[in-house]
Parts: sequence; structure tokens; C-alpha cells
Amino acid sequence: MKVVVLGGGGLTGRCSVRDLATSGTFDEVIAADLDPTLAADSARAAGPKARAETLDVRDRAALVELLKGAAACVNAVQYQFNLAVMEAAFEAGVPYLDFGGLFHMTRRQLALDEKYRAAGRLAIPGLGQVPGVSNVLAMAATQDLDRVDSLIIRDGWRDLTVNGPEVVFTWSPSTFLDEMVLPAVVFENGAYHDHPAMSGAEEHDFPPPVGRTRVYRTLHSEPATLPESLRSKGIQHCEWKEGGPGIEVLRTMAQLGLASDRPVDVKGYSVVPRDFTLALLKREKLLGAPEGVVIHDWEVCDIEVRGAQAGRPVVRHALARFPPRPDWNLTVTEYAVGVAGAVGAELIATGQVPAVGVVPPERCIPPAPFRAALKRRGIETAIVPPEPPLPPAPPP
Repeated sequence: MKVVVLGGGGLTGRCSVRDLATSGTFDEVIAADLDPTLAADSARAAGPKARAETLDVRDRAALVELLKGAAACVNAVQYQFNLAVMEAAFEAGVPYLDFGGLFHMTRRQLALDEKYRAAGRLAIPGLGQVPGVSNVLAMAATQDLDRVDSLIIRDGWRDLTVNGPEVVFTWSPSTFLDEMVLPAVVFENGAYHDHPAMSGAEEHDFPPPVGRTRVYRTLHSEPATLPESLRSKGIQHCEWKEGGPGIEVLRTMAQLGLASDRPVDVKGYSVVPRDFTLALLKREKLLGAPEGVVIHDWEVCDIEVRGAQAGRPVVRHALARFPPRPDWNLTVTEYAVGVAGAVGAELIATGQVPAVGVVPPERCIPPAPFRAALKRRGIETAIVPPEPPLPPAPPP
């Protein structure tokens, strides 16, 4: 059984490749990437079941040919390519998942649901860490409620690395920069409204080891799907907030225009600021953990659920605590996103996701086996109450 990871040499894709190659479900794991060196490095680290392929996802024919016969496609490339890759998977007859579309791309993908249902195909937009784990937990936390009033998804991180780098990107800088400048879409009073990026700042107490962290509204995919998934329970409010070390630096970079796609003239040369920024980060080796440095960072997602059960108000928190994976040289974000996608691909390939259509994770991923698989990989989850709080985090 074959699985294909597109962007398989990238920060999160390489984790998916390694997890899939060592889980025992698949006979062949293809690490496909535009950069042949990254693809080869990823396949080498993953072991004998992994194979590297050089691929540009903009080459539709080559992409379809590579996907044919796969049990699942894990799309870890930039979200701007989600729709094109999803349609290539449709043509190849392969179930598809990605790591999120930053709200607007996700909505465009969901618009193809009828086409996919008619053909008996499956595509799951946003099955990574956040979105992904956050969606599945939010839905699980509301199953026994008669009414859901609001969901506030807060995500915080903390770097405990001793003498670590002052600046490092452990997630797509392009996506992160978009979050810093594009309006944050909030579902409030039963309708969508735009708010300024990085607005609504508040201090939030996350479970250890993250602790008190300032979080802000940014554009994210959870509000693109959860309000519709919980419409029958009357949800009126859904928003996303995030924060942690480095977020203010990202905001400053975005405000300086370094995320812009509008070319500027530099001594007679046309330069796209975003392309320059990404090339500079790569040259300065600021993408992922620097060589010889073991990053010890943690992340917690805290989903505050308000609703009612049997006429009584209910407040509960759905929690997920994400560790790094130092023995794989992966930071928390690289590990959590890649692992969640890999678990999703396993569930699809083993027949545990019978849905068809373009379906968000909260409506198709079975929470019990998903959470159990995450736990086996060191990712603890809890819905409090009725479940007990998260167990203590392991020592550094």
C-alpha cells in the first residue's frame, strides 16, 4: 500500500514521511518535493520504506501520474496550491488531506463538496495540528451538549530551549506572515465579521509548560468549518487566537511589507518582497532547528466551549498538549502538524473514514482512534470536564 506526501521534504512534510514509514501501515511512502535534496534527505531519514521523488505540483500531469494507486495523498505544500492539488488527487482517484487553507482557501475547497460526493471521492481540508486536532477535539467536546453557544480556540507556545536561537521559523513563514496581515474572520452573532489582524489581545493561562501567554486574533481555518458543523446546535460565536515567542517579530516583518507580493524596483531589478524574505530566511538557515541545536518547545491548544446540557449551562475546555520530537530533530510544530496528517492518512487507508465529499475533519475523523493514535505519539488530549485534566508534562 502506497502513500504520497507532497512537500515531503519540508518542515512538516518530512515528519509525515517518517511517521508513515515507521508506523507499519504502508509498504511505500513517497517523499515528493520540488527540492530534490530535501526529498532525498527526508526519505533517507525515514528508512527503507520511503522513496524520494522530485516533483513540481504545478505540473498537473506528473502529479496525477505520481498519485495514481496511492491509498492517500498528504498535501504539505503551501496552502495556495491546495485547490489544484486536491483536484489532481480527484483525477487520480486518491483520497486527499491537507494541513489547512487559512480560511478562504478552505471555503473554496468546501464549495466542491457536491462534485466529490457525486463521484464518491474524499477530500479533508485542514487535517493537521491546528486546524485538525483542534477541529476533532472541538466536535468531540460538544457531542453531548444540547446547545453550543460559543467556541474560542486559543493556541499558545513556549520555547524552553537553553541558549537557543533568537529567531527561527518552525512553520511556513509565508503562511505565518499572511496570518499577521490578513483580516481575522470571526463568527459572531451568527455571521462572519472581519477584525484587524493581531487584534483582541488577551492574556490566557495555558496548562503547563506553556503558562500565561498573550494571544491575538489571526486568520485561521477553524472558524471556516466549525460554525456550519455545529449549526444545528445553534452556535453563535467561533474565533481563533494565538500567541507565543516570536509572534511580534512576525507582525513587524509583515508591517514592513516583507510579506508583500507586489514587486519593488531595487537598482533596476524587480524584486518581490515575499520571495526575497523566504530566500533570505533559507540562506540564513532560519527554517527549522539550526544544525546542532535541539529545540525544546511546547504548544498547547485550549478550546473553550460554552453551551447547555439538559437546560443547564456548561463550560468546558478541550485541550491538546504538543511536544517536540528531539530524536527526529523536529520542533513542536513540525512534529504535531506532520503526525496529525500521518494519522489521518492511516485512518483513511485502513477504512476508518468512510465519508465522501469535501469534509472538514470534525465531521469525518473518528475522535477515539484519532486521539489514541496521538497519545501513542506523545500528544496528550483531554476534555475537561468530564475527563480529568492533562497529566503532568514530562521533564525536559
